[in-house]
Amino acid sequence: MKAPEDIILAPVVTEKSTDLIKQNKYTFLVHPEANKIEIKKAVERLFNVKVLKVNTLMDRGKRRRMGRSEGRTPDRKKAIVTLKPGDKIPLFETLE
Repeated sequence: MKAPEDIILAPVVTEKSTDLIKQNKYTFLVHPEANKIEIKKAVERLFNVKVLKVNTLMDRGKRRRMGRSEGRTPDRKKAIVTLKPGDKIPLFETLE
């Protein structure tokens, strides 16, 4: 599909995603059209790790209001990536 940098958009840093790091699971925002195979290959190339499993979910945008005007937040796709025991992503090491 695309380059790994185009598939993996950003890491997700929330309380829940930080707790998942202890189970060797990392959460990323990914391109909405990327599938699990492309996400797995992108993470393995970018971070030089071995991926065991990829779970994806669509986060639908919500309606928001600012005074009279109304809009929506954008839809997002997240991927929760499980790594081989012993592998770590250095980007997240400060969060543990």
